Amino acid sequence: MKTIAPRFRHLLLLLLAVTGALLAGAAPVSAHAALTGSDPKQGAVVEQAPTRVSLTFSEEVAMSDGSVRVLDPAGKRVDTGKTTDLGGTTYGVPLHSGLPDGTFTVAYQVVSADSHPVSGAFTFSIGAPSKTTAALPDQTAGGGVVGGLYGVGRYLSYAGFILTVGGAAFVLACWPRGAGVRPVQRVVVGGWITLTGATLAMLLMRGSYTGSGAVGDIFDLTLLGQVLQTKSGAALVSRLLLLAAAALFIAVLFGAYEKRTDPKEKKDLTFGLAIGGAVVAAGLAATWAMAEHASTGIQAGLAMPVDVLHLLSVAAWLGGLTTLLVALYRAPSIEATAVRRFSRVAFCAVSTLAATGLYQSWRQVGSWSALTGTRYGQLLLLKIGLVAVLVGVAWISRKWTGRLSEGLAAPEAAATTAIEEHTRSEEAVTVPTGGASKGSSGSSSGDARGNAGSGPGADTGSGSGSDVDDKRSAQLARQRAALATARDKRIRDADPGRSGLRRSVLTEAGVAVVLLVVTTVLTSTEPGRTEEEAKAVTAAASQRSGPLSLKLPFDTGGQDGEGTLLLDMDPGRTGSNDMHVYVERPNGKAFDIPEVKVSFTLAAKKLGPLPVVPDHIATGHWSASGVQIPVAGDWKIAVTVRTSDIDQVTVNKNVKIG
Repeated sequence: MKTIAPRFRHLLLLLLAVTGALLAGAAPVSAHAALTGSDPKQGAVVEQAPTRVSLTFSEEVAMSDGSVRVLDPAGKRVDTGKTTDLGGTTYGVPLHSGLPDGTFTVAYQVVSADSHPVSGAFTFSIGAPSKTTAALPDQTAGGGVVGGLYGVGRYLSYAGFILTVGGAAFVLACWPRGAGVRPVQRVVVGGWITLTGATLAMLLMRGSYTGSGAVGDIFDLTLLGQVLQTKSGAALVSRLLLLAAAALFIAVLFGAYEKRTDPKEKKDLTFGLAIGGAVVAAGLAATWAMAEHASTGIQAGLAMPVDVLHLLSVAAWLGGLTTLLVALYRAPSIEATAVRRFSRVAFCAVSTLAATGLYQSWRQVGSWSALTGTRYGQLLLLKIGLVAVLVGVAWISRKWTGRLSEGLAAPEAAATTAIEEHTRSEEAVTVPTGGASKGSSGSSSGDARGNAGSGPGADTGSGSGSDVDDKRSAQLARQRAALATARDKRIRDADPGRSGLRRSVLTEAGVAVVLLVVTTVLTSTEPGRTEEEAKAVTAAASQRSGPLSLKLPFDTGGQDGEGTLLLDMDPGRTGSNDMHVYVERPNGKAFDIPEVKVSFTLAAKKLGPLPVVPDHIATGHWSASGVQIPVAGDWKIAVTVRTSDIDQVTVNKNVKIG
């Protein structure tokens, strides 16, 4: 007898292995907000202790008291713990007074606008660098055991949503008779249970996931109360409430709807379930859109409804595909019309996916360089490739659907004839269950036993024979049921159209599993546009000019008019700067001259010249504090040196400041 069950198990194991490999190889959740600057800067050495530490991110973040910790060289906290919003994307924490010299460690844990945790640390020094004993905790936001469990919850929640929404849509739109098929019911109910359990687990883990990462904090009611006040917490609670409505929908679908026999009543109930189900499904999809990528970045008002439509299309396609696969393998039969209807639904879903996916790709990637040069872009290319493979396999499935439609009548007629013949043959078989033949046998047996003993002995023998006959009857019933199941399966497998469709749909479902994994990883990966913007900000910050040190030879043409002028500016950036000017003879010794003047000009902005007259400090040394550079750019520094009443010269140098 031809069977597909072993191959199905082998392919299922292969899919699980691929899924596990992708999950194991997935990087930890990427931060969707990047630290682009700080004051003091990372690695900086400052002369005086700052009054606060400020951090600037690439986007807005959620920061609570204790999100930023500053540790002295001995590992003790020196911040007040009260974080403040300094405007824009900059946040600060005040420091205590009287800080010692040495190296300080700044550790931060915040939550980006799309609900993902961000953590990191850097150091700065007061006076001079020193050794530090500051130890950061092993558990960090988004990592550890809790981070892994939360990631599993994300996968399960997406899978549950797809099975629940897609399975119910398949029954209503394609195969109403499937509402009474037990395997189909298990798909939808199993999806609902998975989504509900994963959502509840994520709600409990959310506080620990974005905070300490400790397993013991999962059941901390204080953290749970804080989570409920966040955007992610509100989304998870809303999802649970919508799942309660979904439970009522499922109960009606597999209860009252399946039992309706009047066509008009069933049509009205179908319309009501379709409207109510669409509202619940859209609400469930919105709980992702309102808390993740779609809710941040450019065009958020348009991106969220597009994301809802995208998720619903995924569920209609992949969830319906899973339900069809289960029906082909487990249901006694499925009409070709149901397969054709799903083919049309899948085509509409794929078309919608293509349109919404194109918009989402532009929004999240933004450039060709980000498509190939970022992890998000590379995963997106992999997803596009998988979708292309799925479309190809779906085209093959459509071919098998046509063949199934042409050849469905003959196999079903043959199956009906075989079942009728088998029923007639079973009716012709007489099974001993205590009838006349049994009575005859029992009578003769009783006569035989009567010659040897008394009546009670005969009654005992008759009861024992009845028990044996009952067991024999049950055994024969089980054998007949097994034969009927095997015969029905053989008849189904003998249909080449059905077998071909099962193979193509199984392949399609296998690719869909991998696609679901890649999609879920995408939702926890920093978008390419954000990553490139963060890199650009960081690169610009790293390219800003540092302390300036210029060496300018001069010759006024008079007696003792030759020398070298050294000009230093610190920090050499926009804002307030300290400037020092040193004058040396050709032999390197300092000497005094009557006058030194400096001016700054930014031709691109039509600024300047901005004059600066430094004060004479010592032999050959002039200084000026609070030299203001208003904007960054390519500035021309002009230094005028006068060595006598009539001998002077101006030397120029173009430098980048800011």
